[in-house]
Amino acid sequence: MVVRHPVRGHHTHRRFSRVAKALALMTLVITGGCATGSSRTVVPPGTSEPDKFLFDKGTAALNAKKWLTAREYFKQVTETYTQSTYRPDSKLGIGDTYLGEGTAEALVLAINEFKEFLTYYPTNRRADYAQFKLGMAHFRQMRAPERDQTETREAVHELQTFVDRYGDSSLMPEASTKLRQAKDRLDGSSYLVGYFYYRQRWYIGAADRFKSVLKDDPEYTNRDAVYFYLAESLVKMKKEAEALPYLEKLVEEFEQSQFLPEARKRISELKALSQNASRQ
Repeated sequence: MVVRHPVRGHHTHRRFSRVAKALALMTLVITGGCATGSSRTVVPPGTSEPDKFLFDKGTAALNAKKWLTAREYFKQVTETYTQSTYRPDSKLGIGDTYLGEGTAEALVLAINEFKEFLTYYPTNRRADYAQFKLGMAHFRQMRAPERDQTETREAVHELQTFVDRYGDSSLMPEASTKLRQAKDRLDGSSYLVGYFYYRQRWYIGAADRFKSVLKDDPEYTNRDAVYFYLAESLVKMKKEAEALPYLEKLVEEFEQSQFLPEARKRISELKALSQNASRQ
């Protein structure tokens, strides 16, 4: 009796088909990519300003969010026309394509492009733009308050540098808003540590952390929570006189806050306690 192995032959055939298809696809990508790349970078004969031609093509692709295509045009300008007046703007364009792409790897490359621009062209008319985008490349990588805040710190640093250096920039309103958001993220991380200490009833550690938040950033957007839990920590530590001013700040500075009802109640209790102590 002859035993056949149709399954083995079938698998071999399927494996060969997959390999053939993969090779065909690679050939198509390579040949197609080369053809596309060459058509994108060829400047028509007789073009009086080939650097401008490539820059305009790159700008149009950038506006259309065709990141790879735009990058090819901009790189052609920066690598071929090194003395071109369009080279600085093309350098920024490359950074913008990476920023637009938005992946973790692309954002790292964007940071590099904007840093290089500021190194090569520190007095360029668009240095403010490069500094802002550098901050935004870090901003886009910020993580949740309970996670690592390295990128948040970098965003705060670069955006604060923008605010300090380019006070007259048209980008100032947006930069200020993003800086506030980045600082709030950083403060929120510190606040969560303090709140964790509070929940664990380690009131000394909580109070120290909350005070640090207020010292580092008196304008923290959610400082009403810091005021409240700092005061509560101090009350737990039998430091009622020190707690009262923080509750009063909460009431004075915030017209709306989830902590207002409890804060007002606690203020009345502490004042009554103080009056009773003074009578004795």
